Amino acid sequence: MTYQPDRTCGRPTRSGNPCKIRISASDVACGTHVTEQDKAVAEAHQRGWSEGYKSGSEGSASFSRSRIERLEQRVKELEEQLDSAQRVYEVNGCQAVEVGGYGYRWCGDDPLEVGDRVLLPENYVSRLKNGPGVTVGVVNKLGTTYRGSLSDIVGRAPATGRDG
Repeated sequence: MTYQPDRTCGRPTRSGNPCKIRISASDVACGTHVTEQDKAVAEAHQRGWSEGYKSGSEGSASFSRSRIERLEQRVKELEEQLDSAQRVYEVNGCQAVEVGGYGYRWCGDDPLEVGDRVLLPENYVSRLKNGPGVTVGVVNKLGTTYRGSLSDIVGRAPATGRDG
């Protein structure tokens, strides 16, 4: 069935003239002139169109999802390459680490490892969030990509007595 804008029924009326009632979509005749076979053809056409539309939409969505996943993976790879190219592990003879996404220096004797609990110096934000004094943090990454001045870690945090 081809698309014909402003289609009319065209079936002969009682007077013998073509019917002028407009029909649309999958219909082949107006309600007055439609036969059971016409209804079946229109229903099959509509079902086929709906299934084709649904299949096309699902295929397009699947393609889009896979493309997004590939692009996200590529962005992750490029971020890792950029990170490794810019990451420094020592600043002025002290170990550089990231705690909570921020860079710090550790000038202690034993190097820190990822997961070590440390005492961080008070700053404006920590004072608002945690009150005055040092804050406990956990080393997330060794090295940092931050190029500004780094605050010194006060010390290692005491053991909590809990596992983890």
